Amino acid sequence: MSKKRVGKIIELFISTKESSTRVNKPLLELELAGAVGDKFYDKDNSRSILITSEDSYNLIKEYDIEMPYGYLGENILMDYNPYALSMGSRFQIGTALLEISQNCTICNHLSTLDKRIPKLLKNDRGIFAKVVKPGKISKGDDIYMLEE
Repeated sequence: MSKKRVGKIIELFISTKESSTRVNKPLLELELAGAVGDKFYDKDNSRSILITSEDSYNLIKEYDIEMPYGYLGENILMDYNPYALSMGSRFQIGTALLEISQNCTICNHLSTLDKRIPKLLKNDRGIFAKVVKPGKISKGDDIYMLEE
């Protein structure tokens, strides 16, 4: 199996029960049940990590909508766009291994910032991944696509 560098981690986030906004983290510890400390930890292991591309935020900016990083609910924000990859594709980031499990659907809460957002990001909100090998991911880590 070979690996190819495809991008870098821009930001990392978790959701907490105490805060309605995403909490920015310099490091995420990933276990098979998801991101440690995240309120969705051990809720649905097949879609425990939400990955979003910076392209989603750039698309919104084109419509003069200011949207802060983390607003899309992502755990991982990267400078690589993985949305067209097939289910089962795998990434190595830091010491963790992630596998794409499904596309992310648009949530109604996104329209609270601007009613156009759900339509603009219909196919560009993000993808869910499951943790295949636990590990740690840090802001700035390289992203490697694993190829058979």
